[in-house]
Amino acid sequence: MNEVEVMWQSWLSGLTSSERAAAESLRTQFEALGAADASDLVRSEIDGNQPELARFVLLRALWRGAIDGWATPGALDQVAAARRLLDAGADRDDLVLMARAIAYEAVFAVVDELDCGGDVNVSGVDVGWAVMESGEDGRPTGRVLSGLHEDLLATDPSGRDGADMWR
Repeated sequence: MNEVEVMWQSWLSGLTSSERAAAESLRTQFEALGAADASDLVRSEIDGNQPELARFVLLRALWRGAIDGWATPGALDQVAAARRLLDAGADRDDLVLMARAIAYEAVFAVVDELDCGGDVNVSGVDVGWAVMESGEDGRPTGRVLSGLHEDLLATDPSGRDGADMWR
């Protein structure tokens, strides 16, 4: 057994049977989603009452749709400017990298604003926002998904932390 597994088993032994079952189920879900640090995320979810699974699923969905969606066949062809560039001899792979990098920056800006919880540049306005986990029934659990911008790169499904976009 490796060190991570020893620590996991040790941590599990301190939980009640229902907590152990929940932890094992969460770990299975994280691993199925490709989370490299599944055990750490589970401990944070259970010990810290953090909505780690919801955060991970949201960030991974943003990668797959908004960022990596540009790499799907035909995606660039939907944009007139990209078609003109391709017709003029631009390299498709370079355009895909550019589109993905721009999409990443846009997603990062959005989740950073969401994490702020309000517009810090506006005074005298008493409104804000929060991204909240919901249960299977769609009702908010009361657990806020915070720090989304901090983990966006780490949820890159390729495991490269976005490094390929800046090569």
